[in-house]
Amino acid sequence: MIPTDPVEIMYHCPEEEIAFGPSCWLWDYLRRSRASGFLLPLSGGADSSSVAAIVGCMCQLVIKDIDKGDEQVKADAARIGQYRDGEFPTDSRELAKRLFYTVYMGTENSSEDTRSRAKRLAEEIGSFHFDVPIDSVVSAFLSLFERLTGKRPHYKVDGGSHTENLGLQNIQARIRMVLAFMMASLMPWVHSKSGFYLVLGSSNVDEGLRGYLTKYDCSSADINPIGSVSKQDLRAFLRWAAVNLQYSSLAEVEAAPPTAELEPIRTDYSQLDEVDMGMTYEELSIYGRLRKIFRCGPVSMFQNLCHRWCGRLSPSEVADKVKHFFKYYAINRHKMTVLTPSYHAESYSPEDNRFDLRQFLYNSTWPYQFRKIDQLVQDIDKDGKWVEDRRADSQLRQHGAARPAQGGGMGVVAAGSANPSVGL
Repeated sequence: MIPTDPVEIMYHCPEEEIAFGPSCWLWDYLRRSRASGFLLPLSGGADSSSVAAIVGCMCQLVIKDIDKGDEQVKADAARIGQYRDGEFPTDSRELAKRLFYTVYMGTENSSEDTRSRAKRLAEEIGSFHFDVPIDSVVSAFLSLFERLTGKRPHYKVDGGSHTENLGLQNIQARIRMVLAFMMASLMPWVHSKSGFYLVLGSSNVDEGLRGYLTKYDCSSADINPIGSVSKQDLRAFLRWAAVNLQYSSLAEVEAAPPTAELEPIRTDYSQLDEVDMGMTYEELSIYGRLRKIFRCGPVSMFQNLCHRWCGRLSPSEVADKVKHFFKYYAINRHKMTVLTPSYHAESYSPEDNRFDLRQFLYNSTWPYQFRKIDQLVQDIDKDGKWVEDRRADSQLRQHGAARPAQGGGMGVVAAGSANPSVGL
């Protein structure tokens, strides 16, 4: 036998992995489930726009394989798209029009920026797009609540309490979930098509870890292609997709500050995700990797970050950040048990049922661990070494130099920790 020519190994960059992996997963799920397509609540933000771009990439890959002569893909596409008389798709945008519904569900709190971004992205991909105002549905729920209780809640910017503010945000989010599933089940009937559509979720891994999502909102769906991808990686993907998938509107999506748009916009107030969470997405990504990959609990994470953030934050500031994260991680852990099934290709996923078998009921005060962190802060302050390290680090920065790494990457040996992978 004559040996075949050697195959050159091709390594995809992370952005390509996010584009191609979930795209193939979505197509495989679509053809195996016998569904007729996907429906996505498209807010114009980074997460839902990433999912939309992945579906668009799926359509592009299908057309490429058909052009290459893949008869199986051609037959699947003709069946799913319900083509007749031997016809088959030849254009990705035309295929998307048949397979993909996108729905912008705006309220009085939504901005024209997100509405226009959603519309432009839908046009670039080719999806069948709807712009559905849901204020009347929100108002109906609030009127019903007022008749039942005699009280009407108000947003915090209008003098309402934290409880009122949260309740008003959650009802908007949950209405969107109900409407999404209703449209997914009935739109094929409206357009005289057979079958059903699968609802796509768009919550990223960081929101799941922090619990920064409404239980049973648009994070609840049939499947979620970005459920194990961090916000930082998604932003890099958006920049890549704007050029390589030719969805230019994604550049504007990536540049916009993340916001849920669930509170009223005022001249002196605009809701921002990172302000609401009390931490940045960059910090949250670090917490997630330390917690999952290196098995860090509160104490070992504090020790590791003392080393990592030396010269930028004091031990007490690091302690406050670690405590804040683990407090909300514990409080919201129950949300992990109902996460939408997701595509998994990362090692930092917080998904309970498949990849992370830790308990989901924690004591949110972490009494032993937080006391240990306080003790370590006192020991470091008493030792004085931190002040010397911080001064030395500041001098290095002034001269354009960097502190030499003692371990490299996320696995550095932290202050007072023999092994960052050992969690307490």
